[in-house]
Amino acid sequence: MPNEITSLNVLVTGSNGQLGSEVKELSTSYNHKFFFTNRNELDITDEKAIESFCKENAINVIINCAGYTAVDKAEEDEVSADKVNRKAVKKLAKVSLSQNIKLVHVSTDYVFDGKNYKPYCEEFQTNPQGVYAKTKLNGELEMIRINPSNSIIIRTSWVYSSYGANFVKTMIRLGKEKEELGVIFDQIGTPTYAKHLAQVILDILPKLDNSKVEIYNYSNEGVLSWYDFAKEIMKMCKLNCKINPLETFQYPTPAKRPHYSLLNKSKIKTTFNIEIPYWKDGLDECLRKLGERK
Repeated sequence: MPNEITSLNVLVTGSNGQLGSEVKELSTSYNHKFFFTNRNELDITDEKAIESFCKENAINVIINCAGYTAVDKAEEDEVSADKVNRKAVKKLAKVSLSQNIKLVHVSTDYVFDGKNYKPYCEEFQTNPQGVYAKTKLNGELEMIRINPSNSIIIRTSWVYSSYGANFVKTMIRLGKEKEELGVIFDQIGTPTYAKHLAQVILDILPKLDNSKVEIYNYSNEGVLSWYDFAKEIMKMCKLNCKINPLETFQYPTPAKRPHYSLLNKSKIKTTFNIEIPYWKDGLDECLRKLGERK
């Protein structure tokens, strides 16, 4: 049967996070066998554990949704960030190479310094500014060096979801509690609805056919600041919270954020023939799911 040929055994790491949860929800629409794990079920910093799990379950594909994403906390906890963002990726890549497994690894726009003036293409010079960003880039470099075939890195930005903690849910909560809020207006990028990213990953799995690790950018379409994003959240939720524009220096954080992190997505669109939804459509969909769209 043709369906059996396209069926894959897919290991999803970090399955309790925003992206992993969206993959889990969408997985029922695909003819693959999925294995959803978190750190308690599979320690991805333990190469032998990954090796035996993949052998026992005849894994064909790993989608690595696990990551140390506490950007500010990473500044004082480099060991933990490095363990998850670099060492674990190295071990997943080594097992993928030895067992001929496709590896899809999710990275970040933070690998760039944000000093550009036009959208970042995949091959542009990286220059990470903080511990989180450096450990994410080092994870990419480990994977590229080990080079498991049919494997890809997807860099994304400003991820939010109906699952987990994120900017959208924080704005809804604060919008209900406060009369006004200050939000940064001089950091420019594009939000990514994790469900849209999860969908793309699942759609392209059977099409992965490359001899060296390829990097792709993915976010929703459009350009905005965090201030614009917050304004639209309040508008869609009909919350009467006034949003005031802040400059980055007025809201100091331990880790530096890129001022400009627009991603050029033409490579993923042309390679896999996909259309990417507009950011407002993603936000609308997410708010409806949360029951907050008014």
